[in-house]
Amino acid sequence: MTSPVLSVCVPVFNETENLEPLIREIVAALEGRLAYEIVYANDGSTDGTLAALVTLKVKYPHLRVVTQTRSGQSFAVRSAVQAAKSEWIATLDGDGQNDPPDIMNLCERAHQGGVDLVGGLRLKRQDNLGKRISTKIGNGVRQFILRDGCRDTGCGLKVFRRAAFLDIPSFAAMHRFLPALFQMRGYKTGF
Repeated sequence: MTSPVLSVCVPVFNETENLEPLIREIVAALEGRLAYEIVYANDGSTDGTLAALVTLKVKYPHLRVVTQTRSGQSFAVRSAVQAAKSEWIATLDGDGQNDPPDIMNLCERAHQGGVDLVGGLRLKRQDNLGKRISTKIGNGVRQFILRDGCRDTGCGLKVFRRAAFLDIPSFAAMHRFLPALFQMRGYKTGF
C-alpha cells in the first residue's frame, strides 16, 4: 500500500452495527482520490466491536485497529492519531452521524486556506429536539467564553495536521475544545 496522505481516525465504543457501513462509506468517498488509511480506536468496547474490527481488517486492507482500555473519546482519538502514518488526519464519530464524502471538502478547505484544522458543522442533526436545543445552548455558552469561531464543537468531522494535534495538551473531553486549543498554540483554524 502507498504511504497514506490522509489517516481517517474513528474512535468507537460498542458500535458493532455501525462499523462496516461507515467503513464502506469512507472507502467510497476516498478510493481513487488519494492514498489513505483508516484507523479505528476501540475504546474498550464490551460488545463484539473488537472482534468485528479484526474480521473487517481482512476485507478492508486500508483498515488498522488500535485498542485501549475504556478511557473516553478524547483518548481514543489521541490513540488513533498517534498510530496514524500520515501528516493529515480526518476524524469521524463512529455512530455514522458524519458524512464521509465531506472529508474531501474539509481537506480542500485546509489546503486552500492554509489552515491547520478545519472543523465540520452539522447542518442536518439526527437528534431529538431536546438534544438539539441543549446543544445549541451549550455551543452558545462555549463560544461566548472561548471565542474560537466554532459554532458546533460536537461535530466529530474534522481535518487537521497530525503534528499540530500532538502538540496540544491531552485531557478528557479535549475533543470538544480542539479549535480553541489549536488557536492557543498559534495554529490557524477554519470551519
